[in-house]
Amino acid sequence: MNPFSNIWNHPKTSVTGLLIALVTITGVLSQQGITLGNAGSGTIVTLVGAIATAMLGLLARDPVEAASPVSSSAKLGAWALIALLLPLPFLGGCSASTVAQDIVNWTPSLESAVATVDSTAALLAPQDAPVFAAATIGFDAASNLLDTQAKAYLANPSANLLALLQTQIVALQQQVNAALLQSAKIGSPASQQHALSAIQGVATIVTALLALVQSVSTKAAVARMAADSTIKLAAVQPYINQNHAVEIVAAHYGEPVELARVQVAQAEQGTALAGF
Repeated sequence: MNPFSNIWNHPKTSVTGLLIALVTITGVLSQQGITLGNAGSGTIVTLVGAIATAMLGLLARDPVEAASPVSSSAKLGAWALIALLLPLPFLGGCSASTVAQDIVNWTPSLESAVATVDSTAALLAPQDAPVFAAATIGFDAASNLLDTQAKAYLANPSANLLALLQTQIVALQQQVNAALLQSAKIGSPASQQHALSAIQGVATIVTALLALVQSVSTKAAVARMAADSTIKLAAVQPYINQNHAVEIVAAHYGEPVELARVQVAQAEQGTALAGF
């Protein structure tokens, strides 16, 4: 198919695709600290992202064709709304206090995921349980410390407490990544599946929190965090069930799975591009 004739024949679809690309690119640029200059009290990058998002909202309100129950216009509007509803952290508009509060809000889910990890050793083969227990032994203390530091920042926001939060989220991320790699070496297929599934719940939440902290960190701070992240996301990606990750995010924010899928993809893309 000739791409130029396709653009001409389907202008609305083409424009929407371009706007969604702009929203995604501006979100990544903001996470990397690239501004392209100032625009009023904000930056050119965030301004372009906001305009693209607003235009997507207008496209999403276009009338739906009645030719079929699920027309192409309806699908187009759905994806436009997904881009419109992307939360501010992905567009660089979140504050450190908001992120700290989001970490606190995630704490019950994180505690539940860690409790699942703690109880999983009993499901593994006798020779595999010690390996799993050793790999995950620090989850409780690290997750509790992250929650404590987030609450401390909420009570008294400061650069020093934000730096502690940055250090702790990376430390927890590294513990989780190391546990995934260790569990992937478990010989019994059944034990390995149980182990990886349990750790994934923690890994998904930690990746989300890392993306949030990254979104309110300076370029220098992100570089420091990335340097401390020696086990990269790419190394553990093969052991992550993306559908499970999407379900966890969708359930936490009470949002459609399609929107959560976009958010998870953006978070992973942003952290990977930053060097995590």
